[in-house]
Amino acid sequence: MRTNQLVKYVLFISCYLFWVASGLMIAMGLYAKLSKESGAVDSLLAEPSLIVIIVGILTFIVTFVGCTGALRDIPLLLKMFAVILLLIFMLQVVAVGVAFLFSGQVMDKAAFLMGKAIASYRDDLDLQNLIDYIQKKFECCGVRSYKDWSQNEYFDCSISNPSLERCAVPFSCCIPEEEQNFLNTMCGYGTQNLKAWKAESLIYTEGCLEKIVTWGRSNLYLIAGLALGLLAMEVIVFSLTVTLIYQISFIIQKRTNTKRILRELDQKEENSGLSSALPREECG
Repeated sequence: MRTNQLVKYVLFISCYLFWVASGLMIAMGLYAKLSKESGAVDSLLAEPSLIVIIVGILTFIVTFVGCTGALRDIPLLLKMFAVILLLIFMLQVVAVGVAFLFSGQVMDKAAFLMGKAIASYRDDLDLQNLIDYIQKKFECCGVRSYKDWSQNEYFDCSISNPSLERCAVPFSCCIPEEEQNFLNTMCGYGTQNLKAWKAESLIYTEGCLEKIVTWGRSNLYLIAGLALGLLAMEVIVFSLTVTLIYQISFIIQKRTNTKRILRELDQKEENSGLSSALPREECG
């Protein structure tokens, strides 16, 4: 008597794929962490590589528990895995509810973190490349407008700023010229001093926060589909785990009952043997 092999190996393969993915996340996070300048960013939320490493390690441990429990039919590990999955699912639902109810606070927090990222633009090469990618991808500049770049000490418009980039914006804010064969990194110099109607012919003047929100709304069905797909996968894995736990419990109970019945039969045979032997001894 054994568990359903289809349930067992589908659960194992699902956990194994997540396990491998978490290992890749840890490797990528460690590579990003070791290849960047240390001490450049002091906020955990502004440290993507550290977040990737932590999430990867947690996922690695959880999926390892699920893989081992499914492969070895260990009910304790499977119960631990099921409880953790249930907690993760509940946390995701709560996070979505909180984000919906407090969307204004979420936007303010996002603007604050993006402002900190702008302030550290020249201090962290990885962060600099990320911001440049976002600004070119979404054709935006700054958090809410191009003037947000004054939050950076190199681009600050104050008269006391000795930087050559005073009142400038990064080249990623510039509108690319047609048939331009070289990268002009000085294209955004002095643009913060210009009015929006004049600057918009040279650089992107809209902020990235609004552009990202607009992109999210336009791709709402895709994002919702991915989120629902992830939740559905979690529900399926949880259901398979619970099914396997019940199968193992049923088999253990069945074996226990079988052993109990066999012991009772052996005891009856011993008792009947003793009772049949007693009369022969008396006759002798």
